[in-house]
Amino acid sequence: MAKGGGCRQVKNQEMVNQEQELANRPDNTAFTQQRLPAWQPMLSAGIIIPGFVLIGLAFIGIGVTLFVTSRSIQVLEIDYTGIETTSPCFKCSDPDKKNCLCELDFSIDSLFKGPVFFYYGLSNYFQNYRRYGVSKDDSQLSGDINYFTRPSDTCAPYQYDGNNQPIVPCGSIANSMFNDTFKLYQIVNGTEKLVPFDGKGIAWWTDYNIKYRNPTVTPLKSAFNGTVKPIFWPRPAYELDPSDPANNGFINQDFLVWMRRAALPDFRKLYRRITKGDYAKGLPAGNYSLKIAYNYPVQIFSGRKKVVFSNVSWMGGKNEFLGIAYLVMGSLCVVMSIVMLIVYAKFKFPEEE
Repeated sequence: MAKGGGCRQVKNQEMVNQEQELANRPDNTAFTQQRLPAWQPMLSAGIIIPGFVLIGLAFIGIGVTLFVTSRSIQVLEIDYTGIETTSPCFKCSDPDKKNCLCELDFSIDSLFKGPVFFYYGLSNYFQNYRRYGVSKDDSQLSGDINYFTRPSDTCAPYQYDGNNQPIVPCGSIANSMFNDTFKLYQIVNGTEKLVPFDGKGIAWWTDYNIKYRNPTVTPLKSAFNGTVKPIFWPRPAYELDPSDPANNGFINQDFLVWMRRAALPDFRKLYRRITKGDYAKGLPAGNYSLKIAYNYPVQIFSGRKKVVFSNVSWMGGKNEFLGIAYLVMGSLCVVMSIVMLIVYAKFKFPEEE
């Protein structure tokens, strides 16, 4: 009896195992059993060669459009580093000279169509260094005052000043903020007419509305009690723009533009737009004078400074690389189609009888 009972238990267990196995099997459908009809392209010379030709012609058409559009964008670049003795900013190139002013005179032969964007440019400046890129305190920049008096270690050596006072905002990026300022005048009948700059909305929307925030303390100056400004800043963060109280602290437009690091050593950053008054349609032909408060030293790292006037098109700013890339790839596709056609005509297999 004991032996028979054991056999029944084994059989029952086997039946349970079989039922579990059947329950775990997928449904017997075309989808779960991978019996759905499939399509596999049969590539042949009659398909590949015309396909390469069509793709090549499409790329060439896009490339020509992009290249012609880019060439139509107006750009005016003026170097004002001041290393050359003939430069009007040569007197300001001495790093020990403070609060130096220089003036660049230039002329425009025809209407510089608006809206006109005014940039400052730096060369040989590596904002993409890892240690430079992490040298900031995101908690500070998000408006958390708990980190004003104890900056992050990533900010070193711009974490505390010589008196062990916390620096706000701390870090190398903020400390090296570009601080040259510009004023543009049109010379009309021998008199200077100020060209108004528009500095609103020059930073990324996400930086201004999400990434960077000011402390919820009123007045803003009170949030910075017990802290000091970055070493190379002329004024503290809450006074970056004395003319506009809403453009101060960590949401200052110039500060936000600088904090978005450039990927390449030669770059330009947006300083202002020219979109107001008599210059909404652009800069008329004539003579102009750009007055520069020369504060930012670049000779120490063999860099250069320039200003750039540019307008834009539907594809953005001037960039001929994209159009050239499309032209090159389109031409390669056409050339490859010709090569394949020659190879096919010479080595194709005879048709079976």
